[in-house]
Amino acid sequence: MTSTSPQPLDSGDQVNAAFRAPPHNYEAERALLGAILLNNRAFERVSEFLRPEHFTDPVNGHIFDASGRLIDQGHQANPVTLKTYLEQDPLVNAAGGFSYLTGLTSSVVTVINTGDYGRLIYDLYLRRELIAVGNDMVNDAYDADFDDPALAQIETSEQKLFDLASTGVIEGGFQSFDRALISAIDLAEAAHRRDGALAGVTTGLRDMDSKLGGLHSSDLIILAGRPSMGKTSLATNIAFNAAQHFNTSESAEDRGKLVAFFSLEMSSEQLATRILAERSRINSHDIRTGRLSNSDFERLVAASHELHDLSLYIDDTPAITVSAMRTRCRRLARQHSTEHHGGLGLVVVDYLQLLAPGRGGRNDNRVQEISSITRGLKALSKELDVPVLALSQLSRAVEQREDKRPQLSDLRESGSIEQDSDVVMFIYREQYYHARRQPTQREDEADAKFIDRMKRWQERGQQIHNKADIIIAKQRHGPIGSVTLFFDENFTLFDNLISDDQIPETRDNTSV
Repeated sequence: MTSTSPQPLDSGDQVNAAFRAPPHNYEAERALLGAILLNNRAFERVSEFLRPEHFTDPVNGHIFDASGRLIDQGHQANPVTLKTYLEQDPLVNAAGGFSYLTGLTSSVVTVINTGDYGRLIYDLYLRRELIAVGNDMVNDAYDADFDDPALAQIETSEQKLFDLASTGVIEGGFQSFDRALISAIDLAEAAHRRDGALAGVTTGLRDMDSKLGGLHSSDLIILAGRPSMGKTSLATNIAFNAAQHFNTSESAEDRGKLVAFFSLEMSSEQLATRILAERSRINSHDIRTGRLSNSDFERLVAASHELHDLSLYIDDTPAITVSAMRTRCRRLARQHSTEHHGGLGLVVVDYLQLLAPGRGGRNDNRVQEISSITRGLKALSKELDVPVLALSQLSRAVEQREDKRPQLSDLRESGSIEQDSDVVMFIYREQYYHARRQPTQREDEADAKFIDRMKRWQERGQQIHNKADIIIAKQRHGPIGSVTLFFDENFTLFDNLISDDQIPETRDNTSV
């Protein structure tokens, strides 16, 4: 039997491997610099994406940087003017000083090719960086460390590759108004063809969809509330409804999309139990304790079959960073690219304050950390082109007011949450506070007066029973206001509220 193990390199191969030069093109670098020194307008063709560190030869990088500084200040960049600023630079002096600068202008073939030279230099820089990332991956993999497991190394490597792909934007910039106008007309035409259908991802809640128009791609939506208001319940309801829509949608654009749910507070089992309780209409406490009748268990099994093929994926990693979330979202979409052609449709984060700042974002100032996290979440929504629904806690200032309805100023720890978000929604359940204000008879209070107070308290309780207000305090692309939902705390279920005027009248079927 022949061995399949790799064979060692012979001495000649080892020498060639050891002395392989990194990708470079000194001639292109000198030709680019010469073109810029001959005609400073050539700098405009590469200044948007090319940086001094992209040059293989650091001397050329220094000259490019000095030329850019002079041009930005409105001065001419040529060998004579650069000599004043670079004559003390040891690298330039070692390369030949003024004679090297004048020699660059003789390296020019044509100024017209400046953009091509710049793109070639940038491409070679990316190749060198790819080699460096590969070397780091190999060295880290050989260096076994308990604090740096293999999976963490994979995430780090993926993040490095993503950062490399997103640095230095070659394409982009201004576009003419007529092109932007055509895009706007295309959007309007698509909306017209929908004939009233949602433009964004459905929440499954009629009144909320009507107010928001669905959850829109590249939007950061903040859902905030005090503890026990039902933030996680509403988020799981929305995630389930969106995933169910993606599974059954007749639209080729929506069909097969995935919902990613990052649960930093609850385990995946707890979250699945909560969704199972919502769908089976069985109290989650009874599910956990096993207090189920035969009919309850049958409903539970039926609900589990309904949920089995749901395109909902849960990550319960605690204290995850935004960069790790981005990596995992991209990996999820890539792994299911053959089975689900739609990619990601929605990202849910429960909740914002439990996210960890990135390695460069750790700070003693918690406000700055939260600001960094919200900027990262907004960037995530734009990069993935999906709505990101992030839950947030509110400050205790709500509890100290007579009116407990949340306000934008109650967002905890940072005003950047309001600033970076496209939509801010609050959950307010008056029933929660009303139940804790049950009247007690005072010593000097007459019985009749106490009974009257108790009666008014009970009447108000009936009016707000199983109701939750969703206060839309900020919406960048639409109106603000409130919608009222039905909320069943036994099953932690949010649903559409049927008002009294929507209940059909009972017909009298007695014959005349």
